[in-house]
Amino acid sequence: MSKMNNKLFAAVLSVLAMIQIGFVSCSDDPGADSYYTSTSEYASDYLQNRDQFSKYVQILARATGADSTKELRLVDLLGTYGSYTVFAPTNDAIDEFLASKGVSSVDDLTKEDCDTIALNSIIEQAYFTTDVSDGPYPKSNMLDQYLTITCDSDVTSGSVELVMYINSDAQLIHADDSVSNGVVHTVNKVVLANTDFMSDFLAKDENIKLFTTALEMCHLNDSLKKYIDESYSVGDDSIDWTNDALVFSTASEYDNVAYMEHRYFKYTAFVCPDSVLAAKYGITDIDGLVAKAHELYDPVYPEDVDNTDYTDRRNALNRFISYHLLDRYGSYYTLTCVDGANSTLAKNWNRTKWDIADWYETMMPYSILKCSFPAGTQSGLYINRRGVMSHADERGIFHRGAKVTPSSEMGRTQTCVNGIYHYIDDIIAYDKTTQEEVLNERMRIDASTLSPDFMTSEARGHYTNSSYENGKYGTWDATSNHNNKNLAVGFKAGAAKNFTYDSNTHLHVRPRVLSFWSYQGDEVTILGIFDFVVKLPPVPKGNYELRLFTCVNFSNRGIIQVYIDGVPQGIPFDMRPSGTILFGWKSDSSLGDEDAIAAFDKSIHNLGWMKGPMSYYSASSESGGSHGTLFRNADQTIRKVLGTFTSDGKTDHYVRFQQKLESTTNAMNFDFIELCPSSVYDNEYIAEDRW
Repeated sequence: MSKMNNKLFAAVLSVLAMIQIGFVSCSDDPGADSYYTSTSEYASDYLQNRDQFSKYVQILARATGADSTKELRLVDLLGTYGSYTVFAPTNDAIDEFLASKGVSSVDDLTKEDCDTIALNSIIEQAYFTTDVSDGPYPKSNMLDQYLTITCDSDVTSGSVELVMYINSDAQLIHADDSVSNGVVHTVNKVVLANTDFMSDFLAKDENIKLFTTALEMCHLNDSLKKYIDESYSVGDDSIDWTNDALVFSTASEYDNVAYMEHRYFKYTAFVCPDSVLAAKYGITDIDGLVAKAHELYDPVYPEDVDNTDYTDRRNALNRFISYHLLDRYGSYYTLTCVDGANSTLAKNWNRTKWDIADWYETMMPYSILKCSFPAGTQSGLYINRRGVMSHADERGIFHRGAKVTPSSEMGRTQTCVNGIYHYIDDIIAYDKTTQEEVLNERMRIDASTLSPDFMTSEARGHYTNSSYENGKYGTWDATSNHNNKNLAVGFKAGAAKNFTYDSNTHLHVRPRVLSFWSYQGDEVTILGIFDFVVKLPPVPKGNYELRLFTCVNFSNRGIIQVYIDGVPQGIPFDMRPSGTILFGWKSDSSLGDEDAIAAFDKSIHNLGWMKGPMSYYSASSESGGSHGTLFRNADQTIRKVLGTFTSDGKTDHYVRFQQKLESTTNAMNFDFIELCPSSVYDNEYIAEDRW
């Protein structure tokens, strides 16, 4: 489930326009005016009607993919309704591949060879070059691997050409031929799969030798070798959106649910290149890196100062390296909900007061990091940044954090079989500054990030069949059968890490819908006589208030009993009434001045309630654009204070939600939680902000 967005392409166009140099987008591309567009030809027709693809068509005709129960040739699949991106190699490209294999004919290839070539060349979503950013496509191909697009410039006969490559090797020699079920791009080489696993992939990068040496010393490279869950089975449920029995009523609309065919394990690494370590810290060898690790972690964990076993998770170097690792797939545009260089979803925020952010547990035990994407002059993806835009937040705190290098500047393929890595321009650490300043704030954690499986499976932010931004965002849909375009991804019990539930609980991640009352446009929906437990993300030592943001005032919502660490928290929460009925919700405009608003906020907080945040709007329409409802101004978008807990910084904490209605159709809208330290919610000098 994915997309693309050509930031570098636009930048180059702008520069070329200013200096009046001739531009050709791809070396053999005659220009946008000559792009082929057909409303009658499917992708299969396009390929079969052109002799230059005859050998690729032979391969597609022999390929059916890994599922032996679906003997549909891929050449026939491309002749059906759907949405596809095809990277079609020419006959010359196929001949070059055959020569590399030591054979002379497509007939000499095995069916497995044909499956690999074909599946690797197709993404089940249409992406034009104007849709894509330099870097990995957020949606994997039919081989369940991510293809990467990179751009380079070339000067030939006085003209500047922007050259695009897939997986750094296959050049797009003709792009953006639109067909009735997608788009075809012509490439000069067969698009090959990257067969490396994460640890081997990192080791091939000469720019990060200190990181990979330390990774091996700590045996953390062994932790990056998992790929597929052999025990996972989807059973009799659907792996595509064609089963009427899996269309669920969620409010005034329906969701069409399918399950993952496979469950994968993938990883993300944030890596500081050797050159940065040398320039910023004078670190040029492993001893220097070990010393830096002790400098950062000994003050936080004095009991482990003398631990010299690099394989021990309490060792300083082990902590240093593992803090740079996540057990989920996170690309530049999926680590926050800024989902592209011109993200429509980001326009739902007031970003002058709130940096878009998400928080993730790292592979260092009991640690968490923050990913944020500020607007303004310092726009970009950062790790452990605190502030708003380029200045301090309302509590006067600013930390720049480490900036993640955009894919267009990394200069190499970032993705492999089971992960992705990013260069960062500084080290990151779970040190005193991070724990006591950066993370000493209200952490608003979207439910779609609470399990690594929600991101690795592409369920979070996945594409639909809607017409909005080429399927990027979902639609309102009241269709009660599989023609429903609200495509959601379901998770079997045991297939969503950090969530524990049985077969009486149905769980799925909804697609992003711009106009609904969902923070970040999506939510996790729970249905049935549910009873599920969520492991909370780890937080630094301190006292915390746990809150749930949800959309109430629907008759098919549930009544839930909440437990924190096994202890019941008050009476059950009925999610069916509005905020007005639940706690006497009043609009700011009706309250009048600032003092009255602050007094009302304090009074309802004392009763266990809060209004929705002031930083986020739902869009006014499915296609985005102008602002619709500010969450603070709607009595159906409310926060419920679930309870409090105390963290010692080295113990897991859990929240349990139990449905009290004897109904299989009532639902819980699980949108986000807040982990708020007492320094924020119980501060007598600085009140908690409304953002």
